[in-house]
Amino acid sequence: MKFAILGAGGIGGYYGGVLARAGHDVQVLARGINLSVLRDKGLEVRTPDQAFVGKVRAVENPQEFVPVDCAIVAVKAYSLSEIAPAARHLAQQGALILPLLNGVDIAERLVELGVPQNRVVGGLTTISAVRIAPGVFERRSGFQKIIVGELFDSTGGNDPERTVQLKQIVKAFQDAGVEALVSSDIRADLWRKFAFIATMAAACGLSRAPVGAVRAAPLGPLLLERAIREVVTVARAKNINLADDEVARILAFCNSLPPAMKPSLLIDLEAGRPTEIDELCGAVGRIGRSVGVETPIHDTALAALSAKRQ
Repeated sequence: MKFAILGAGGIGGYYGGVLARAGHDVQVLARGINLSVLRDKGLEVRTPDQAFVGKVRAVENPQEFVPVDCAIVAVKAYSLSEIAPAARHLAQQGALILPLLNGVDIAERLVELGVPQNRVVGGLTTISAVRIAPGVFERRSGFQKIIVGELFDSTGGNDPERTVQLKQIVKAFQDAGVEALVSSDIRADLWRKFAFIATMAAACGLSRAPVGAVRAAPLGPLLLERAIREVVTVARAKNINLADDEVARILAFCNSLPPAMKPSLLIDLEAGRPTEIDELCGAVGRIGRSVGVETPIHDTALAALSAKRQ
């Protein structure tokens, strides 16, 4: 398959590299020194088990892209508007647009930014991947999972061609060694992940500590449980189909993480970079208020982590 990567950070760079190694045609939108390194040396990927270099075509201008089957949007959520014109351009050329961003309303925001709705599909990834140097991308988690699915259901869920396209995307990732599947309810899957990442952002962001330290702190497990419950309660108020034991399942996953695991928000905080706190905890609160659900933990995290030092 032919892929475009919009956002050459940790997630985009990592998946671009593994797809290229598996024999797929990969084009990457990049700029600055990252662009130069990708052109000169290729895309270096490091995992807990190995390292390799994937050959990709790096471009600076979206107009340089040749048509692709799938464009992976992998920027930070606060940069979505900057990348939307490139996604719109590729969609108009026939690509399916697969966002792998943190959040539950990314596809809708892309449509609002002019990307044709019938070319946007739902997607999420569970992975810890970072760009550690220009052109060098590292997966730090033992897991790497992608879920895709029809989000808008504009064809009534009965479009054989779309079903084939989604299965082809999944197979491309599977061939690259990634756990991947087509979801029958991608909206529910998005909310499950959202409950996890927003909770990790709130708990680890407020404590400025990895998840192991949060779990070991007095009332740390209660903080995690309450933060998860807030998101799940909001989701149910939005008529999202979540299991009765959803809170317990997500909490068990948090408890299974290596003690040193840090969410991307904490990594950004420590590096002095902008964070996705508004797109995570802020979104929990905004959506909660729209459906009459109080979210004090996520509201507190938003207020505390948005405050600027004087």
